[in-house]
Order: sequence, then C-alpha cells, then structure tokens
Amino acid sequence: MNNFKILIVEDVALELKGTEGIIRNDIPEAEIIGTAENESAYWKLMKEQLPDLVLLDLGLGGSTTVGVEICRQTKETHPDIKVLIFTGEILNEKLWVDVLDAGADGIILKTGELLTRGDVASVMDGKRLVFNQPILEKIVDRFKKSINGDILRQEALVNYEIDEYDERFLRHLALGYTKEQITNLRGMPFGVKSLEKRQNELVQKLFPERSAGVNATRLVVRAFELHILNIDNLQSDDE
Repeated sequence: MNNFKILIVEDVALELKGTEGIIRNDIPEAEIIGTAENESAYWKLMKEQLPDLVLLDLGLGGSTTVGVEICRQTKETHPDIKVLIFTGEILNEKLWVDVLDAGADGIILKTGELLTRGDVASVMDGKRLVFNQPILEKIVDRFKKSINGDILRQEALVNYEIDEYDERFLRHLALGYTKEQITNLRGMPFGVKSLEKRQNELVQKLFPERSAGVNATRLVVRAFELHILNIDNLQSDDE
C-alpha cells in the first residue's frame, strides 16, 4: 500500500483519539492531514488540502443525515476521493443503504474487529463495498433469509398450482384493487365473473379443509402465510 493522506470526521473526542491510534499504529502509510468534528470544519479542511481517503463517522452532532450528505457531496465534487464510513450506527440499516447510495466505498461498524489495515488497503486499492465482519454477518443473514424466502415461494407456487394470473390476481387484491380494476390490467384476459371463479378456485386450493366463508382479505393473508406473495415485492403492474 502506497503512502496516502487521510481526513478523519469524528465528533466524539475519545473515539477520535482511538481512531488516530489505530491509524498511527497499524497503518503507517496513512498521513492524517486533519480532523473535523462537524460539517463546516470538514469543508474548510477540504478547501485547504484534499485527502486521498475520508474516514467518515455518520452520527455527527446527533444527526445521521449530515454524514450521508457529506459523503454524497464529496463523491459528487471529488469522485476520486475514497470515502470509508466508520460508524457506531450498528442498528440503523436504512442509514447503511442511504450512505451506499451516496457513493461510499465501504462501511466499517464500530464493533467487533473495528478498523483494520486490510479494510483500508482494500479501499485504497480501489475495491468497492468494503465491510468488516459485523456488517458482513448482517448482510449474509439478510441474504440467506431472502434466498430461503424465494425457495419457499417457488415451492408454494408449484405445490398449490399457482400460475402467473393467480399470482397477479392475488397481488393486486393485496394492493387494494377491485376485481373491476384488475380486469383492466395490461395482459389480464379475464372479466369480473372469471376472476370471481378464479378466486373461488384459489380458496379451494389454499383452504382445502375449510373454504366456506373465506373472503378476499383472508385469501390474501393466506397467500402471504404460504409465501405465495412476498410483502417486500408488492408492486402493481402497468395498467
């Protein structure tokens, strides 16, 4: 790893001291050219000298959005500068998504192994999406749940003989569409009476032991329970 300049954005003095210690002890190639505790101090330093890497905390002055905007503006004005997030926001998953959308090169959570020489080297070598072990574990857990959900859905579609039109019908019922509105969807070749018949057939499939008195709402709930519908992918088709 070649020598490079780093700017640290951190508003907690004790944490800043710890971060500086990690860099000086483990990453001798890094020259700390400045530290900033807020947004105005950061941009003042940026005007004086540009770093190669910004090590950016997100929770500045009690606000999480400031860090995201610093990342976004830095990447927009200086796309070659690396931005590595070093944050104690270990539960705010939406914030991670926001800062990745803002162009961050990686996220290091302030837990577990903290900041390592390998993480910094990966970023400086041009690797994108650099994460440390704690956030990787969360990402892998979400990935496994997503894949398992997809598998359950595919199995349900086969086991209950759900075709494309059944799925579209159930999905739009879940979205609050009336049968009349569903018949107007592009590529939906059914009238209202045909959809009523299809609904009755779905009730028979999904409630084989008790089909009497099952309305559209209960049918949709059952479709979610059986993983035929995915609440994370509930979107309407073009009309």
